[in-house]
Amino acid sequence: MPIQILHPVWMIAFLVLTATTFSLFGFIIGIWATGFEHLQFIPMLIVTPLTFPRRRVLLDRDVAWRLGHLQPLQPVVYLISGFRWSFYETSDVSVGMSLTMTLGFFAACLAIVGWIFKTGYRLKN
Repeated sequence: MPIQILHPVWMIAFLVLTATTFSLFGFIIGIWATGFEHLQFIPMLIVTPLTFPRRRVLLDRDVAWRLGHLQPLQPVVYLISGFRWSFYETSDVSVGMSLTMTLGFFAACLAIVGWIFKTGYRLKN
């Protein structure tokens, strides 16, 4: 099956932005965690459940309609929606909103990492 990337420059931009955002978020979790249990807390109990209430995954239309209203609250939607748009020119949210929210998550993670380095939170004895 041939794959055509309709917007290769945007695809690379969203790829780098999403990868950097997830890397910064992983760094924050790694610094915050005091043990393996804490390290798995955020991905297991917060990030993974956010990926499940998607309209396309759910089979029951009534449940999908109710949980579909939660979609704008899911950060993962914005992180992958722009990437999906760069391939198919279709997405769940507008590409502008996806770019804005992804840049917002990136800026928030970057600010937290900057604060960690500035204060030495869990970096100093």
